[in-house]
Amino acid sequence: MISRVWSNSLLLSPAVIVASFVVLPSTVLAEVSTNEQVQPEFSVVSELSQSEQAQVSSVSQLSDVQPTDWAFQALQSLVERYGCIAGYPNGTYRGNRPMTRYEFAAGLNACLDRVNEIIATATSDLVRKEDLATLQRLQEEFSAELATLRGRVDALEARTTEIEANQFSTTTKLNAEAIFAVTSVFGDRAADRDNNSNNNPDLQDNIIFADRVRLNFDTSFIGKDRLRVRLQGRNITEFQGNVTGTRMTRLGFDGDDDNDLVLDDLYYYFPLGDKARIVVSAANTELNSLVETLSPFESSGTGSISRFGRFNPIYRTVGSTGLVLNYQFSDRASLDLAYMVRDPEDPSGENGLFNGNYGALAQFIFEPIKNLNLGLTYVHSYNAGGSNSGVNLTGSTGSTNAVRPFGNASTSADSLGLETSWRISPKFTLSGWLTYSFAQSEVSDDNADILNYAVTLAFPDLGGKGNLAGIVFGMPPKVIESSQVEDQDTSLHIEGFYRFQVTDNISITPGVFVITNPEHNDNNDSILVGTIRTTFKF
Repeated sequence: MISRVWSNSLLLSPAVIVASFVVLPSTVLAEVSTNEQVQPEFSVVSELSQSEQAQVSSVSQLSDVQPTDWAFQALQSLVERYGCIAGYPNGTYRGNRPMTRYEFAAGLNACLDRVNEIIATATSDLVRKEDLATLQRLQEEFSAELATLRGRVDALEARTTEIEANQFSTTTKLNAEAIFAVTSVFGDRAADRDNNSNNNPDLQDNIIFADRVRLNFDTSFIGKDRLRVRLQGRNITEFQGNVTGTRMTRLGFDGDDDNDLVLDDLYYYFPLGDKARIVVSAANTELNSLVETLSPFESSGTGSISRFGRFNPIYRTVGSTGLVLNYQFSDRASLDLAYMVRDPEDPSGENGLFNGNYGALAQFIFEPIKNLNLGLTYVHSYNAGGSNSGVNLTGSTGSTNAVRPFGNASTSADSLGLETSWRISPKFTLSGWLTYSFAQSEVSDDNADILNYAVTLAFPDLGGKGNLAGIVFGMPPKVIESSQVEDQDTSLHIEGFYRFQVTDNISITPGVFVITNPEHNDNNDSILVGTIRTTFKF
């Protein structure tokens, strides 16, 4: 075995390798590995520079080389006669590390350059005839490897020049996502809130084809920070209102801006010490992007197909602009604190940074045993009646009564959430959540209690690497007790989807979910939503 004399970070002079062949019989050459598929562990262009090495003038400067070592005399000769030895900055030589034939060829080439330099400076008398013969033999032996290395270096230089000429930015990376969706709703009639099923409007069940495109520009200034700017265009119908009569049927990736390009996300985060991170959101940031939700179906592009099935609605009760603190106690415990508002740019009425709709969140996540994570979440929210965004206690999930239990009167709420995720095996994860909210009217003594829950089953890599099968069963937000109107019946959300990972950049997700007794009203017929979502990432 030939010893390696350089590592990934620092290259020791290849002449050291030649020393081995000066003292070894020629039969050793035949024992060098002929596996030409092994890639060198260093960049020849960057690491052949002598300036990156610690030049030594005596073998005694190498702490791990002893006079009893078999190569000591050869090393000593190369140091004294050729000045061809360089060690690591810590004064070690590391002569017993293995090397590839390509690395040997690179070292030989560098040593030949040193010999040529000596000859060119009229000191050729220092070069013995026997050494030159050895070098010539080695050069012939590794001529193929040397030629291959020269070709690779030339190709690398050409590619580097091309990348530098065409790079988007030295600090900013572009990543994008495009969704094409074919989707429709199925059922007899749309939902309403009264007890007369004969006056329900027709369900708008035409099949649609729509899209959503997101361009994310991620910039880092210090390596551990990120400025996210997202541009978005979309025209995916929100299945609610005149379409289905209930928010329970909304897709997880919907939204219609007539495909106008808008600023959808803007935030900046940076580290605060070794364990903390500060996030400043300036516009339209979903809180789930900034704190952990413990949901395997969180992504709108590759996760659950429904809005309710993505994650606990408690994360939707805060705004989209504000400040977040993430603190990591250890690998098994973390704390999130957030203050988010909806209309910070509007100084009129009950808006602005402190007078309008806001949510304050505190969340503690811990791992009591391996692969089992638990989250405890508390949110205090305030919804100003009559504001531009209106009262929305449940993030446009659940019944209309749960969204606005006191109409559009100013309302505050205290919500307690429990989230869990148990990775039972690499191919099966059991997750879920439970949230109980106490709502209070700010203009009267009215109050209401709101409940929602869900259980999710995730099957990663089912049928192939990157695939994901998902099942969601739960109850969308429901007013279970109120001084005004309670939801008398119970709606259930039942969902199944399968994400097929076609390539690293393309996935196709067919899925369906059904809402029984929409609006928690058994006078409404069940409504089924089906979709085929194709997602491109690039």
